[in-house]
Amino acid sequence: MSRVGKNPVSVPTGVDVAIADGQISIKGKLGQFDYPLPEEVEVTRENGEIIVRPVNETTKAQALWGTTRANINNMVIGVSKGFTKILEITGVGYRADVQDDNILNMQIGFSRDVQFPIPDGISIKCQKPTTITVTGADKQVVGQVCAKIRGYRPPEPYKGKGIRYSTEQIRRKEGKKK
Repeated sequence: MSRVGKNPVSVPTGVDVAIADGQISIKGKLGQFDYPLPEEVEVTRENGEIIVRPVNETTKAQALWGTTRANINNMVIGVSKGFTKILEITGVGYRADVQDDNILNMQIGFSRDVQFPIPDGISIKCQKPTTITVTGADKQVVGQVCAKIRGYRPPEPYKGKGIRYSTEQIRRKEGKKK
């Protein structure tokens, strides 16, 4: 039994849900998502909540039950509130800023600046030169953009220099001994 799939997805006000032809469409103030429903699960809307149930007791149906519920929940949260991740830059002279609303310019210890084009549907802001805030409606895209930005200069364990998530703990190593 899926512990995630048992919980219904509450639909906040301002979010429209349409279930038809093996597909669910969710529309809100931040965008619209369409998700093809697998044949192994049944999705219904009752009393302002979306309920996901498996059609049969197969292993595949059990696995898709929780996955489908989690994806629908992420879409509902995405179109109503959105997702935000914060990256922090550590290092002497390391900084970032947004140019022309579509390019993130980072100075992270290379001989040239790193230019990162901002994809559609994603908003990047730099309140401080050492903080990057990535915001969007799609949880997967926000996480992928953060992973790409972090991949340019991951944090190193000796001095802690690099780009890291704000919640990430860097395991520091001891340097060379004399």
